Amino acid sequence: MTRYNPLKELFLYRMRTFYREPEAMFWTYGFPILLTLALGLAFRSKPVEVIAVDIVASETAESIKAKLSESETVFDIQINEPDACADRLRYGKTSIIVKPGDDGTVEYQFDPTRPESTLARAKIDDAFQRAVGGRTDPIAVTDNEITKPGARYIDFLVPGLLGMNLMGGGLWGCGFVLTDMRVKKLLKRLIATPMSKTDFLLSLIGGRLVFTIPEMIALLGAGWMVFSVSVEGGLLNIIAMALIGALSFAGIGLLVASRAEKIETISGLMNLVMLPMWLCSGVFFSYERFPDVLMPFIKALPLTQLNDALRSIILEGATVFDQGIPILILAAWGVVSFVLAIRWFRWT
Repeated sequence: MTRYNPLKELFLYRMRTFYREPEAMFWTYGFPILLTLALGLAFRSKPVEVIAVDIVASETAESIKAKLSESETVFDIQINEPDACADRLRYGKTSIIVKPGDDGTVEYQFDPTRPESTLARAKIDDAFQRAVGGRTDPIAVTDNEITKPGARYIDFLVPGLLGMNLMGGGLWGCGFVLTDMRVKKLLKRLIATPMSKTDFLLSLIGGRLVFTIPEMIALLGAGWMVFSVSVEGGLLNIIAMALIGALSFAGIGLLVASRAEKIETISGLMNLVMLPMWLCSGVFFSYERFPDVLMPFIKALPLTQLNDALRSIILEGATVFDQGIPILILAAWGVVSFVLAIRWFRWT
């Protein structure tokens, strides 16, 4: 007589349902790669940027244009009437307006909240002052543009995207699936089977861990092949850290979904949990930009610790044994969440 292990059967069920859903395959493997490619292309090393400039039509407009054209900075200069200049600035077709005054002065019109406008103002003023007044620098400087792998924005970005994907996979791959099963009344059918809540929840976590390694390899592989992203740490160290992160977020996902009865409810709860980490945990930019008063809260977030650990391993060549504090914080989040999920979970 064949004996069935509830955990094994549930795990196999999770595997079959996943691979029968093409949309799940895309969001698990395809979307992270597309996101990496899109952001990598957006922030790739680019040729010298051309700054769009509008000069208000006047008697001195042509001479100002000629002076700016002599600069080492590349300007795309147009002379237009005041209304046309204002419209072009409003619609983002130009970065700044130069308005010559009757007394030889120059007025710059720009939006200080737009980084390209602020940069254009500095570049134009420097070029104009040098051309008219012969401005010279008291100290000679040289520019050394950092474009080698390991020191670019894309190198900073890929570990953050990997951490974000592990967070999303853990929360949506466990929490959303659990609520979806409750909504479809599948959990009611499982009540009559000889299994415990622990076996059921562990099967969801086990299924999530199986998908973690292919996700990680696909994302890192895309970054390495397309953008030559530096991977200094050993693959086993990266896998171990990724699995720890996946376990932590899987526990959080189960806790969030332990009692949710509607898709709208779990969607709102997932966004409530993930939004602070999207913004504060250093996925797209360093969390060091936030005020010091927020640092204890930010560093307590599991995604912050996972991203820091992944960057340390991938970019600096550290090992998983060097990540004591991140692992402890991730483990605390995961274990406490899983224990509470078992306690508060209900089948219906």
